[in-house]
Amino acid sequence: MKNPLLLVAAFCMSMPVFAQQQQDTIHTLQDVVVTGIQNSGPKATSLHIESYPLKQLEVKSPFNLSDALAEIPGISELTTGNAISKPVIRGLYGNRILVLLSGLRFDNQQFQDEHGLGLSQIGIDRVEVINGPASILYGTDAIGGVVNVIEETPTQPGKTLDFTTRLYSNTLGTLTDVGYSNYAKNKTWCRIRGGIENHADYSDGNGNRVLDSRNKGYYAKAGFGFQRGNWTMNNTYDFSYNQFGFIVPDLNLFLQPDSRWSRSMQGPHHNVMLNVLSSQNTFQLKSSVLKVNVGVQSNHRMEDEGGGEISLNMHLLSALENARWEKYLRSNILFVLNQQFTFENNTNLGKRILIPDANMLEGNGSGFLRFYLHKVNIEAGLGYNYKNIKTYLTPPLNTVTKDVHPFDIGRASANGMIGMSYNPNHWLNIKANIASGDRAPNLAELSSDGLHEGYYRYEIGNPNLKMEQNINGDLTVEVNNTEWFVSASGYYDRFFNYIYLAGDGNANYFGFPIYNFKQQDAKIYGSELIAQYKPEALKWYEFKETFSAIKGVLDEGGYLPYIPAYTNKLSIIFTKDINDKYKSLYIEPEFEYVFAQDHPAQFESSTGDYGLINLYSGIVTHWGQHDLSWNFTIKNLLNKEYVDHLSRLKDPTLFPQPIYNQGRNFILSLSTRLGV
Repeated sequence: MKNPLLLVAAFCMSMPVFAQQQQDTIHTLQDVVVTGIQNSGPKATSLHIESYPLKQLEVKSPFNLSDALAEIPGISELTTGNAISKPVIRGLYGNRILVLLSGLRFDNQQFQDEHGLGLSQIGIDRVEVINGPASILYGTDAIGGVVNVIEETPTQPGKTLDFTTRLYSNTLGTLTDVGYSNYAKNKTWCRIRGGIENHADYSDGNGNRVLDSRNKGYYAKAGFGFQRGNWTMNNTYDFSYNQFGFIVPDLNLFLQPDSRWSRSMQGPHHNVMLNVLSSQNTFQLKSSVLKVNVGVQSNHRMEDEGGGEISLNMHLLSALENARWEKYLRSNILFVLNQQFTFENNTNLGKRILIPDANMLEGNGSGFLRFYLHKVNIEAGLGYNYKNIKTYLTPPLNTVTKDVHPFDIGRASANGMIGMSYNPNHWLNIKANIASGDRAPNLAELSSDGLHEGYYRYEIGNPNLKMEQNINGDLTVEVNNTEWFVSASGYYDRFFNYIYLAGDGNANYFGFPIYNFKQQDAKIYGSELIAQYKPEALKWYEFKETFSAIKGVLDEGGYLPYIPAYTNKLSIIFTKDINDKYKSLYIEPEFEYVFAQDHPAQFESSTGDYGLINLYSGIVTHWGQHDLSWNFTIKNLLNKEYVDHLSRLKDPTLFPQPIYNQGRNFILSLSTRLGV
């Protein structure tokens, strides 16, 4: 097959399509989005941006927030077992994807592949996703896209108590949360929520237990806000403490398997404590709007080698601020000024050092115009970014015997974008944009000089690395009528000075291979398709197909790491109210086919194709004055033995034989909302 990308896309567009209909489907989703330039509908902007309410994300009973996002075409997840995962947008992840929490940059030490996103879906309202560079809005690290996690805020007068619990058969696990909110008549509101989850080890399709894949999580959230005249304030506090078992090679040689039900963390594991305090403020001025967000984040990460011995112990403290001013210069011209500032301090408290003590400072400013010209919206913007990293002498990392010494590096860059959204009628929307992005090398890429036990290799950073930059072109065509919704997207992402790891020949450090951070130009390109069909003659049925294809290539030969395999999903959903007591019955079988990925990067292995059958169902029952929402999910119904290409548990440098993904999993969920 000479060009499988084009052939597969043509095949998918020619075959019958299948669609899912929950109460919030993509083609009916007209939520106002706040990520980006100004609160607006998705059709009004040239950015490839969508809003996904929690209710829509929860339909498929995700294991965590990254798992929920992976259901979106163009998004995958990089995993180390079930619990440790991070989103991958069009082949980019980690410091190339910017995550926002309560409107502010969120840093969870994501420079390491085995450091997950670390955010639960508990207590959020929705997630908004931008595909493609957004550096003019959010500065460095938004080179591949933005994930904006928006917390819940009470909007209806009165007091509400809600409860959700979920049971997982494969991990013998539970996830439960309880929330209370109050919206007073004087436009003052408050909320509080607590949650807990715990999982034992998972089993693969052969029934083999994956030792130490367990995890625990404890969550607490609170919020308080008010509206006084032209000022609206929303304050939030988030706390989480997670323990993630760490799957390492030959663990069974030195760790005795315990009870199948055990949640004990006696083996190697991560301890991650997160505290986030933020304040979001909106001021309705005479003829403009000013938004000011400020926050403080504390991220404390420890790694227990087993038996309670802490080796890695890092604390990342962040202070963040964002100000945005929006004004209509004329009735059809919107002008936006945006400014951000971030200060981060990394301190090592343990005996094992991955990156040195450092201060990191970043500031950026941008200007943006949106023109409304009849049926065309035109957007253009320019931005300037500056990032400084200053490291300090951190024994035993930076000593006289090491190559990497303390440094003070500042990098500046400029970015721009231009795009248009064309809406000739109610059923057609065409979007196109070209945008640039940049990413300053992170602390690990600049200063690593030590054994990375998560990969069993010795990594050496390079303080002379250049700024990584890209130019991305994106085209989207959407057709939406009473029966059909079709969205087709194509993109081409050109990278300059792409940073990657490469082996240093046969060099080794006490038997561990040595890897160096290097740079060269690269490109990523691909396409995404969503097709939904709801025939009027079959009013209870809807059909859906989604397809995504992507390739990542280095200019001097070879492929980029962790590029997802081509994926196609077909589903049929049946929805019907039975009577007043049993409502919103839905049943959705789904077939997911993942193509072989036979273009691995240097230290990856190829993966074969596989097919999975999943089943999603739910019903709302009436109990007294309240509704109970029941969901029953079966993932990997046929107990398929498979390895996903974005699983780190197939890395040949770590595992001579890959560890398979999760086998069959029955998931039962119950949620209800009570008036108090």
